[in-house]
Amino acid sequence: MLCPSPHADDLRYVNSGGPRSRTRTQRVEQSLLGRADGPILCPRHLCLALDFGRKDPVLTAQRLLKALRIPNPELLRLTFAPVPGPMVCLVNPALTPLQVATADPQEVLRQVFLLGLCTSVGFDPGRPVLWTQASLTRRLELFGVSEFYA
Repeated sequence: MLCPSPHADDLRYVNSGGPRSRTRTQRVEQSLLGRADGPILCPRHLCLALDFGRKDPVLTAQRLLKALRIPNPELLRLTFAPVPGPMVCLVNPALTPLQVATADPQEVLRQVFLLGLCTSVGFDPGRPVLWTQASLTRRLELFGVSEFYA
């Protein structure tokens, strides 16, 4: 920044402060996620949460596939077509999970399939179906972002 000195013909350069002097902290109290009105739309489309009890999630999913005579998790794309488009995921431990032991096997399989297309932050219908203990036990809210551009 150019700053005039007390002497009219003498100009000096001064530092207005380093990057740390301009650091600000602001508490975020609202979210764009879940909004179905206003200029930015990010509505919640799905909630995915499963409780496998003491059973291994991956083995349970594989056994369910075998019982329904589906040879490959990728074939679930045909069973549950059309697959939704890309979405943003939010981990929400407060979601009430579906009890796998007593639930409709088709609903469990649908959630297992969709969870296999999620990471902790995003749903990507183009990614391979990946089942891990972590992916199948996440409790996720999925939000559409088709009306959002940043």
